[in-house]
Amino acid sequence: MFNPLGGLGDLQKLQQQAQAMQQALQKEEIVVEKNGVKVVLRGDQNIVSIEVDGVIENRIAEAINEAIKKTQEMAARKLIEISSQQK
Repeated sequence: MFNPLGGLGDLQKLQQQAQAMQQALQKEEIVVEKNGVKVVLRGDQNIVSIEVDGVIENRIAEAINEAIKKTQEMAARKLIEISSQQK
């Protein structure tokens, strides 16, 4: 007999793996220094700090982080739209 809920276990496993990956990425940092600008970025694409000519500019980091969050929310909405159209 076909179990329509059988795929839920796989979905939960994928969700757990995604959460584990996100937690691991939050612990990693990339530092890029170029032309007097230093950017510290976590693996989850969250900017930790921006320094310009030795001056920390967290206002810039906050604005970029907000812009990234909005694009991620937009992408999630589009994915839901596309998924619901395919059913």
